[in-house]
Amino acid sequence: MPPTSLILGTAGHIDHGKTSLVRALSGVDTDRLAEEKKRGITIELGFASYSPEDGCSFGIVDVPGHEGFVRTMVAGATGMDLVLLVVAADEGVMPQTREHMAIVRLLGVEGMVVALTKTDLVDEEWLELVTEDAQDLLDGTPYEDSAIVPVSVEDPASLAELSRALVRCGAAARERAVDDLFRLPVDRVFAVEGAGTVVTGTLWSGALSRGDTVRILPGGGEARVRAVQVHGAQVDRAEAGQRTALALTGAAVRRGMISRGDVLVTHPSWSPSMMLTVELDALRDSGWRLVAGQRVRVHLGTVERMARVALFASDEVLPGEPALAQLRLEGPVVARSGDRFVVRSYSPVTTIAGGVVLEPAPPKRKRISRAETRALEALSRGGEAAVRGAAALAAWQGLDASALGVQAAWTGTGANLSRDLPLIDGHLFDPDIVADGEARILAAVRRHHETHSLEAGARLDLLRASLAARSHPRLADGLAGRLAAAGRLVIEGKVARLPDFEAALSPDDEEIAGRIMEALAAARLQGPTTDELKMRLSGAGPRLEAILGFLRARGRIHRLGDAFWVDAGALASAASSVVKHFAGQSGLGPADFREVLPVTRKHLIPVLAHFDSVGVTHRTEAGRQVAAAAP
Repeated sequence: MPPTSLILGTAGHIDHGKTSLVRALSGVDTDRLAEEKKRGITIELGFASYSPEDGCSFGIVDVPGHEGFVRTMVAGATGMDLVLLVVAADEGVMPQTREHMAIVRLLGVEGMVVALTKTDLVDEEWLELVTEDAQDLLDGTPYEDSAIVPVSVEDPASLAELSRALVRCGAAARERAVDDLFRLPVDRVFAVEGAGTVVTGTLWSGALSRGDTVRILPGGGEARVRAVQVHGAQVDRAEAGQRTALALTGAAVRRGMISRGDVLVTHPSWSPSMMLTVELDALRDSGWRLVAGQRVRVHLGTVERMARVALFASDEVLPGEPALAQLRLEGPVVARSGDRFVVRSYSPVTTIAGGVVLEPAPPKRKRISRAETRALEALSRGGEAAVRGAAALAAWQGLDASALGVQAAWTGTGANLSRDLPLIDGHLFDPDIVADGEARILAAVRRHHETHSLEAGARLDLLRASLAARSHPRLADGLAGRLAAAGRLVIEGKVARLPDFEAALSPDDEEIAGRIMEALAAARLQGPTTDELKMRLSGAGPRLEAILGFLRARGRIHRLGDAFWVDAGALASAASSVVKHFAGQSGLGPADFREVLPVTRKHLIPVLAHFDSVGVTHRTEAGRQVAAAAP
């Protein structure tokens, strides 16, 4: 089903009759400024509503044709669904005709109708020559099959034929996604008595309702939408593809923190950036080349920013060649992957290139690897390929799934992609990163088993350290969980081990362990410290602490407090004696327990603390209470 609401923009040389043609079609004079009427030329963007037939409505954006106002022309052209290229029959194709044609092509405007105006001023032979001139302009472009309609504002029949051509062109246009992220680049700001500050623009994507709150970027202020108009009519909701006026209120608006070039958004993933990674397309017929470090004018949405060109693969780009590059901007812009822009030279000012935004908020890149090149090329293809490309570029940090709409122009959900791109802590990771990370974790666990064969496994914080330095903080835990789910890793508490690993004592370690157990059995509850064991067990060396940890992990010994090692059997026997002697009694002090625990006070207190921890005793303000004897 064809879209019912489209943006139709004009383009063409000055004084070729764009504004007159719009007035003849819509009945609206888009030249509203006194200076425009005085000079007879369009200076600012003009707007009109035009409905040639039921179910087809155009919001017309009339742009200036003078070469001095190309900046304003680009601001209007960026929201067009189709363009009405106007060529005066008495003059033919002129310099601004060609530049405007280049601009709408660079911006990816898909549909075009050519109107040959002022046909009442020329004869048939001349009109035929101008028609051929217009067709030559279209040949070799995406618009070579566009309708060329001779028209005169004095001839209703020719206007009707032009309307039919516009309807046919509009029927082939792609409908904008209403369920996409809301974005409205501001092209006008003015005050209206009783309404306050009003902004207008072409609603690029998504929808907005009265009462919603918008963010004003790049400034960052917020405003509430008091009223919504579409083509002058009050509505509750505006949708993508409509010319929209919003009455705004809020502190940021009252302080004048909004102007042409700003962007209204609602989703938190939008953010201003001072840099863009792009695919540049240098115009073949401009005669200009792009060189590294060149200062240019970048037109994106309704804003113009100065920028420096940083090329990745060479020091220059010849006319007609594409190139991957970064634009280092002198002021912030708000962009998303897939946005189109126009590049004009610094001086003399002329259109020399355009391109597509690949990374809207990238890190600074000087040269790119083959893998990064492939990822950027995937971004340029859009769809799921763009998501995979963005995830590959995000590398170890991962791609925030909530920001897919901005980073990859993806309007689906992250869950749809998780089969190919694992979702960890709300971030999508490239499969190669996941495979590399899992291999690093398994290698780290394996090395730990080799060097710490008596420990149950590697601590999880060791696994985190095994990944790249700037990894997402939850990546290691997520990968370990994946490995555990796949049976390739076993996680027990805060340690991880390989499935076939079991800590074991070597024959030499067995000998030392036997001597430890003998020493503890002899000491009963008055166990030695680690340092005391080192003194008693000559030859144990650095293996002693590892063996103590091994015995402790298997429940054969306990460490009381941070000091004394005690045989587990002796401790269990003492617990049984305490329960048998004091079962159910309360209000007991340390001296009471000396009857059944013949140890010094420095050992008694840690023993009782251990009994507290395992439930043999319970400490209260009145003293300790002993558990009841088992039936």
